Amino acid sequence: SMAAAGGAGQEKQLAPILLSFFIYNPKLGPKEGEEEKKILFYHPNEVEKNEKIRNVGLCEAIVQFTRTFSPTKPAKSLHTQKNRQFFHEPEENFWMVMVVRNPIIEKHKDGKPVYEYQEEELLDKVYSSVLQQCYSMYKLFNGTFLKAMEDGGVKVLKERLEKFFHRYLQTLHLQSCDLLDVFCGISFFPLDKMTYLKIQSFINRMEESLNIVKYTAFLYNDQLIWSGLEQDDMRILYKYLTTSLFPRHLEPELAGRDSPIRAEMPGNLQHYGRFLTGPLHLNDPEAKCRFPKIFVNTDDTYEELHLIVYKAMSAAVCFMIDASIPPTLEFCRKLDSIVGPQLTVLASDICEQYNINKRISGAEKEPQFKFIYFNHMNLAEKSTIHMRKTPSLSLASVHPDLMKILGDINSDFSRVDEDEEIIVKAMSDYWVVGKKSDQRELYVILNQKNANLIEVNEEVKKLCATQFNNIFFLD
Repeated sequence: SMAAAGGAGQEKQLAPILLSFFIYNPKLGPKEGEEEKKILFYHPNEVEKNEKIRNVGLCEAIVQFTRTFSPTKPAKSLHTQKNRQFFHEPEENFWMVMVVRNPIIEKHKDGKPVYEYQEEELLDKVYSSVLQQCYSMYKLFNGTFLKAMEDGGVKVLKERLEKFFHRYLQTLHLQSCDLLDVFCGISFFPLDKMTYLKIQSFINRMEESLNIVKYTAFLYNDQLIWSGLEQDDMRILYKYLTTSLFPRHLEPELAGRDSPIRAEMPGNLQHYGRFLTGPLHLNDPEAKCRFPKIFVNTDDTYEELHLIVYKAMSAAVCFMIDASIPPTLEFCRKLDSIVGPQLTVLASDICEQYNINKRISGAEKEPQFKFIYFNHMNLAEKSTIHMRKTPSLSLASVHPDLMKILGDINSDFSRVDEDEEIIVKAMSDYWVVGKKSDQRELYVILNQKNANLIEVNEEVKKLCATQFNNIFFLD
């Protein structure tokens, strides 16, 4: 019957969404009737007070209940039919909770919508990682929760949480979270030795001329080349730069001829340099030299820095200076006149060299497979599955079911210490291969209808040989 077929065709997939996000500390309102004092931040704010108190109370109960079974590792997530809750205790007694609605299939029955919750779709590890990154990103710009308490008690902490999370939660695109969120890795720009040395010497010269610079990071094409920061600080700064700061500033070279080469430089040194943080117009005597503050090494020394991000063409350099020294307009002009011309020349060098290297190695044609690679030692990440990440979207070019298999394989890997290989035959035409070797993980998706296990293995061997110069010591 046509009608039945037509009805079935109107299935709609509703993506997972953020239902609520809150932060509480059970020690702040221990007495009956004071429960509201525990709540430090609650989104959505409109929720009625008693419901907030009830939800926080429920989380406390779950955490306490699971503690009785594993005192050191309390609950990380709670699965229900309609949603999934994630718990994270980043600092003692400070709890962050994120509630995500399960994806829904909407069907029509007798003209009425019927909702089916998909309870098995969300990967715990992916969303737990997203929640942990919420904390890391807060800490990068504000320091720890404890620091806020020391700076001005609960009042200051609440203000900082409100200010930060009000904006940050809007950038969480839960429908496109996947394995890359678990790794939170760094994509490195491939370079030959000569160009690398040029960059190295550029950084040394700049740190010498601008002697208040404490740390430097250098990126090209949104990929990292050099960083003086600790790994964990760099990984979260990298995420901020590539998903938030850079996408807000479109390339001047995309604008073609009207790009802002500035001819008013002394000696007519033309260059493309500009500040992505800090003053917009250096010629304006009223220009404000305000730079974002960041906090690094929060585990031991606790450094507060100004973040200066300066860009020429596709090269971006981050200078981090001690926050106790406010940068003056004069300093910004000096930086601009020293760094601008040299960075412009360096950017065109890198571009040229990269194109030469690409020609020599021969433009490799699109292989039959897509892969994600991650190295836990240096956080290096490489994916041919994802198109460019924008702030609102990380576009995976494969079916969500395949992405979920990758996540499942990753969860299996994290349970064992030794090297492992997992091969899965998925959806009629696909093979999915996961390899774990030493500190490295590789996930390959092959689209080969009639391949058998041996052929799949051969393909993966070939990939390892071409892409990773046998970093997996294959037999």
